[in-house]
Amino acid sequence: MLESRELGVGIGWRPEIDITVERLPGVDFVEVVAENLNPDHLPESVVLLRERGLPVLPHAVSLSVGGAEPVDRKRVEHLARLADVLDAPLASDHVCFVRAGGLDSGHLMPVPRTREALDVLVANVRTVQEILNVPFALENIAALLEWPDAELTEAQFLGELTERTGCLLLVDVANMYANARNLNHDPLKLLDDLPLERVAYVHVAGGEEHDGVYHDTHTHPVLPEVLDLLAELVKRTKPPGVLLERDGDYPTDTDLAAELRAIRERI
Repeated sequence: MLESRELGVGIGWRPEIDITVERLPGVDFVEVVAENLNPDHLPESVVLLRERGLPVLPHAVSLSVGGAEPVDRKRVEHLARLADVLDAPLASDHVCFVRAGGLDSGHLMPVPRTREALDVLVANVRTVQEILNVPFALENIAALLEWPDAELTEAQFLGELTERTGCLLLVDVANMYANARNLNHDPLKLLDDLPLERVAYVHVAGGEEHDGVYHDTHTHPVLPEVLDLLAELVKRTKPPGVLLERDGDYPTDTDLAAELRAIRERI
């Protein structure tokens, strides 16, 4: 298990709900989208939260560590600088790629679960770790497709990644639920097989089904089934922290507080 301090229950800080996050009860830590912040000009709200002693964790979306091309060092240096300025206990991104051949996908794309792809991912993660001054965690993503000819299960792939790099896992149970719905994955088996001792913290988020496809929107309430998966994870290990992600169509402060309470009740 992660040796740093316990994080508790958190929420994703967004500029649209900055005052809400400041006054919500039961917020122990926050996460910020790294690409949206300038380390030299932090938002006043983020500074206030740091002054209160809340951990602020930078979460990147653009490093593309699963891409065939080497990572962009400037993007990693931005993340490292932000983590240093925030005095963050760790930084994170996703097991995915977002660029190839000079094109940006606009989405988090799944990595083929092959030995060759794992070697590339490991090399890129090691590059990131050389630049960061804090531990690096990687999140499992929600995917609408899988590459053919997989040589490893998701748990094997992530397990070998942690073994070879020493990275941590940011376990997103909402993404697990999405993959169960759309790809017929077994989330309970995944929880059984993952190296849960490497969990840095956990993501929870809402979604909605459209035309038979479940979308991890981050703009809808958290489903009971996602909270049930969180409870299943907690049966297997006590995560250092659990964070609610909300990226749009923001509800009332009362509704957000209720979702945070529901999370706390399950941990």
